[in-house]
Amino acid sequence: MQVRLLHEFAKIHATFDDPHLVSQAGLVPVMALAERAGLGELAGEHVRISRPCGVNAQVKVGCLVAGMIAGADSIDDMGLLRHGALAGLFGGIRAPSTLGSFLRSFTWGNVLQLGKVHRQVLAELARRGPLLPGADTLAFLDIDSQQKRVYGHAKQGAAFGFTKIQGKGLLVRGLNVLAATICTPLAAPVIAATRLRGGNASSARGAASMITEAVSTARAAACTGTLVVRMDSAFYGAPAVSAARRAGAHFSVTVRTDPKVRAAIAAIGEDTWMPIRYPRALWDDQLGRWVSDAQVAEVKYTAFTSRKGQAVTARLIVRRVKDLNRKAAAGQGELFTAWRYHAIFTDSPFTMLQAEEQHRGHAQAEQVFADWTDGPLAHLPSGSFPANAAWLTLAAISCNLLRAAGCLASLAYARARGATMRRDLIAVAARTARHGRGHLTVHLPAGWHREHEWMNLFQAGCGPPAPAA
Repeated sequence: MQVRLLHEFAKIHATFDDPHLVSQAGLVPVMALAERAGLGELAGEHVRISRPCGVNAQVKVGCLVAGMIAGADSIDDMGLLRHGALAGLFGGIRAPSTLGSFLRSFTWGNVLQLGKVHRQVLAELARRGPLLPGADTLAFLDIDSQQKRVYGHAKQGAAFGFTKIQGKGLLVRGLNVLAATICTPLAAPVIAATRLRGGNASSARGAASMITEAVSTARAAACTGTLVVRMDSAFYGAPAVSAARRAGAHFSVTVRTDPKVRAAIAAIGEDTWMPIRYPRALWDDQLGRWVSDAQVAEVKYTAFTSRKGQAVTARLIVRRVKDLNRKAAAGQGELFTAWRYHAIFTDSPFTMLQAEEQHRGHAQAEQVFADWTDGPLAHLPSGSFPANAAWLTLAAISCNLLRAAGCLASLAYARARGATMRRDLIAVAARTARHGRGHLTVHLPAGWHREHEWMNLFQAGCGPPAPAA
């Protein structure tokens, strides 16, 4: 039997008139968690905007973060905080126009100040909860970039840059996002650092300073064990590799196949290749098919010899897969085996197979970008470049807060997508009721399918302070 209304259409009425209802009750424990992490205090201490609309940063930063956690992806969407009983639950809620003026007051120096707030909030979240389990043993720092498409002629810094859409390389007009994420074998990624660049910026521009900053952030977030910086071939170069080493981290970077690399691969003896089989098949874009087995070998290699004093000697780990004979079905046999090679350059302390497998985990950076795009980074909403850079940093803070909330709710939500957490933990309807002296009860729907997880989050955010992790 289909789901249907139990009343006649003519007897159903609707009106928006209840001041005690809210549609985003999950903001209560999450913003309590933000308060305990010191978001407002840090914003008030570090973000000093001299322009007239830049006052009360501690209030407006929290308001923007709350809106993003609730699902806002533009300045106008910040109006979702101005309904029902939210004004009675939270102080400092501002109109979208006020928040837009605040963002446009940012200078690039103010964006850097906000970045400091982001790093300190992340460190405090890691200290207060199980945000990065296993970080005292092994953690990975992934550096990647994304070309974010923008529209209109008023976007400062917008230009054409290269990106891939559905496996095809395209030139897209937009702004370029450089981001660093931290994860462990047990934990989903959190965002360590962000930087907005002009749309025609190369991926590697500014990557060295980003790595230095992100490694420092990772150490502050309790990543005291082995730290491996993973990068794709766009970052293969002496500056990024040297920055990782100077910061005290290991590096693992995909190698661009130039003549010198091809010569090193050709020198590998046939008896040194080790066969491996993937538990789950991998999709090879070049072959256009699923690959489930391969061979791996390694050789000592010195890179960047053309740069005086910057040569680096480490391990070249090469994976090869059989090239597909597209004419085999027509009866043409194979005279000799053809291979496709994929190499990484690394000083990882792990065994060859472990290092090769760990490097493939760098692909999850794309999932972070997809999660962002499905949330607060669906748009870069302003025509002002510093305003968009501030929006990017605020989006990173909101994503980290949401990830911390998921870790406190349950093991399943510790790795869930942001859209899933917003649907199940944040966008919960509730009614507020006051009683006694200053007491307030939030009445939520009976039978809510994530009641247990929501209450775990509520106790962690609004209950007695938990001991430091």
